[in-house]
Amino acid sequence: MDIQAYFDRVGFTGVARPDLATLKALHRAHAFAISYENLDVQLGRPLTTDPAAAFDKIVHRRRGGWCYEMNGVLGAVLDDIGFKVTRLAGGVMRSVRGDEAVGNHLVLLVDLDGEPWVADVGFGDGSRDPFPLREGPIVSDGYEYRLDRVDPDWWRLTNHPAGGAPNFDFTLAPADPALLAAKCHELQTSPASVFVMTAIAQRHMGDEIRLLRGRAFRRLTPAAKTESLIDTADEFVALLRREFELDLPAAAEAWPRIVARHDELFAPQPT
Repeated sequence: MDIQAYFDRVGFTGVARPDLATLKALHRAHAFAISYENLDVQLGRPLTTDPAAAFDKIVHRRRGGWCYEMNGVLGAVLDDIGFKVTRLAGGVMRSVRGDEAVGNHLVLLVDLDGEPWVADVGFGDGSRDPFPLREGPIVSDGYEYRLDRVDPDWWRLTNHPAGGAPNFDFTLAPADPALLAAKCHELQTSPASVFVMTAIAQRHMGDEIRLLRGRAFRRLTPAAKTESLIDTADEFVALLRREFELDLPAAAEAWPRIVARHDELFAPQPT
């Protein structure tokens, strides 16, 4: 792994040591430099849980990625530096979907002198900072999250109130790589997967979180939210480049499907 290329990609200029200061600096640098996105799924390009493939895509081709890629790359970098990293199988919306959700999210647990810290740059609009495995509120640049132990085996991270996915659960047992690979395949092939249904991109930028869902583009701060609709494929490609630093002209190929599904997925529900 060309770890210097990763440092250049995220803008890290410090001395990398297996300590809390380095973990915090790399986590924030990654969160701000690289967009969460599912555009390869929209374009029918197969994805795996292989960190080397994700590294090439994110670092050398300057793309973003989803949790298996984002946390896969960060985990590999932390390993290379000398951190003690455990991959965990998270379950986004396990609170509703039950254990069927387990493995639909990859989470990193980092041991720092016996104290466990959660590192997760793959939850889209999740915390910009790593946080200790400790119940209570988490505030990251004004965005409020919460970590709770919901039973002896399970922890739950609750997203900020305006977040995309509301929560995910995880245990501290090391993830089964076969489970993660199976869920990775399912999420990019199942018609019931939101990643198949529509385009998603998220980016931390200053005090903003920028969010794309189908045709809708939102700018979110801890105090306010604005939304606009994208009307054409050209606007879509230009917005990806301008707001998410994703230079992917081929994304226009997915536009007809995005438009066709948008109203069905995001129309206001009757009251």
